[in-house]
Amino acid sequence: MSALAKNYNRRKISFKFGKGSFLYSTNGKKYLDFVQGIAVNSLGHSNPYLINAINKQSKKLWHVSNTFIIPESEKLAQRLAKKTFADFLIFQNSGAEATEAAIKVARRYFYSIGQPKKNRILCVKNSFHGRTLATIYASGSKKMTEGFGPKVEGFDHFEFGDHKALKKSITSKTAAIMVETIMGEGGIKVIPNWCLKELRKICNQKKILLILDEVQCGIGRSGSFFAFENSKIKPDIVPIAKGIGGGFPLGAVLMNKKVASGMTVGTHGSTFGGNPLAMSVGNAVLDQIFKKGFLRNVKKLSKYFHSELNKIKKEFPKIIKEVRGVGLLIGLQLFDDQTKFIQKLMDNKLLTIRAAENVIRILPPLNVKKQEIDLAIKTIKKVCLTFK
Repeated sequence: MSALAKNYNRRKISFKFGKGSFLYSTNGKKYLDFVQGIAVNSLGHSNPYLINAINKQSKKLWHVSNTFIIPESEKLAQRLAKKTFADFLIFQNSGAEATEAAIKVARRYFYSIGQPKKNRILCVKNSFHGRTLATIYASGSKKMTEGFGPKVEGFDHFEFGDHKALKKSITSKTAAIMVETIMGEGGIKVIPNWCLKELRKICNQKKILLILDEVQCGIGRSGSFFAFENSKIKPDIVPIAKGIGGGFPLGAVLMNKKVASGMTVGTHGSTFGGNPLAMSVGNAVLDQIFKKGFLRNVKKLSKYFHSELNKIKKEFPKIIKEVRGVGLLIGLQLFDDQTKFIQKLMDNKLLTIRAAENVIRILPPLNVKKQEIDLAIKTIKKVCLTFK
């Protein structure tokens, strides 16, 4: 009997090793893994470049306290700042920690300029920002908050896409609007560029901050380094995680100079955040993603993948309702509950994962090969035929 708590409904399968886009189970079966740790293994399993980076660093230094200068941390911060809107970063170990830090940064900024009552964050109802006490109340989902009272105060909500409700919800106490650029757990719902521009405009008019949660959709997943880049806007704060570590626990909060001014000595900390081992992996991930043509290839392959999925949708209009997403963050929305469909995909050696609104999330590694996409297409089509 397992000593693990029952907070996961685990599938009855385990794996002994992985290579690229594939996982090999303990009973010898080969699976095409289009979960990849839920958009975490950005460069697939057992990536040789990442293995070499972690091996080299592991022989030198694993961990030192942030009370000392960590050169690997300085290097990764500089590279991310140079590539993005950010002037400063704080490293964390996960997406939830990064989002918590983003909330703290927003509140602390207004406190530091003499507006301590400006401390509420406006979020999309039933979004996903993590599993800590604060982030579940930021999400505002009853399913996530039930049984975890008393309520963590400081969060207000509006419905996805409802701009009128959003504007009405802004009060003199609102410090920031926080949204996922592409809602992951919520059903792969994309905030369009015009909407992101409008959000930036509203925040400027109301003199509040814009937090774009790119934990799942960032680090090349959309085909751009950040999903918001095509909108040509600049947020104030962006939490990241998942893909930046390529499978190693790593998160960060990126900030512009203005909001970072409130984060003075002692306002935030993390024992493990920014450790040399995690930083060496993060730098190795950037080496690959920043390679000439890498993100162009993600866009090219994802365009092909979306096109092929839409062909299947056209062929099976009573099964597939919508193909959602951007880049290699893909959602296949079904008319009915997706549980049996996901199981049948797994029976046919393709691993996927659920999201809200009957959506099947499809999350290949960013260096996926075209023939692996073709294999996935073939499998999805085969499963559709069994439901016809």
